[in-house]
Amino acid sequence: MLGILGGTFDPVHFGHLRPALDVAEKLKLDEVRLIPCGQPPHRQQPLASPLQRLSMLRAAVENQPLFKVDDRELRREGPSYMVDTLMTLKEDFPEQSLCLILGWDAFIKLESWHRWQEIFTLANIAVTHRPGWSMEQINSESELGKQVKQRLVDAEKLDKHAAGKITFMPVTQLAISATQIRQQLQQGHSVSCLLPEKVKELIINQNIYG
Repeated sequence: MLGILGGTFDPVHFGHLRPALDVAEKLKLDEVRLIPCGQPPHRQQPLASPLQRLSMLRAAVENQPLFKVDDRELRREGPSYMVDTLMTLKEDFPEQSLCLILGWDAFIKLESWHRWQEIFTLANIAVTHRPGWSMEQINSESELGKQVKQRLVDAEKLDKHAAGKITFMPVTQLAISATQIRQQLQQGHSVSCLLPEKVKELIINQNIYG
């Protein structure tokens, strides 16, 4: 099973990488594809260029064999809809099942995604959560709530399904954000221990965030 982690990665940091590694190990994924978003449909355009974000991602995972950087959204024109990305991944890896890795905050907004219900025909979803989370935050009468009730399985059983199932997984949650890192840099503060050292060196050497 292939793990899929999308995001702007502006910049990539340990808050992205550690939870993804937790999921990969717990679900025994073959690999996790980190896919930088080309044109995010729900947020402002990234500050770093596509090439800079790609370079930072590659530097971040070069010594982690479970992680592979995938630039398909950067090469595709138009908004970067996850349903389109999953369709192309199914074409490229027809023998593999896909597992979309989503943080809790992203998952509860899933109904706002383009053709979101089609995602279940293409992939399973692993939702990572932090301590104190509650399923009650999802309205059981909403469309998303109905999908959860219908599709929920234990993580140990996820690999028995090619697509269409949802599991919730506790992971190492690090209170790090890309916004915080950019602000620290712009204020001249250290960002050591927030992101991989090679990513920090790229940011500083190329003056990516000013």
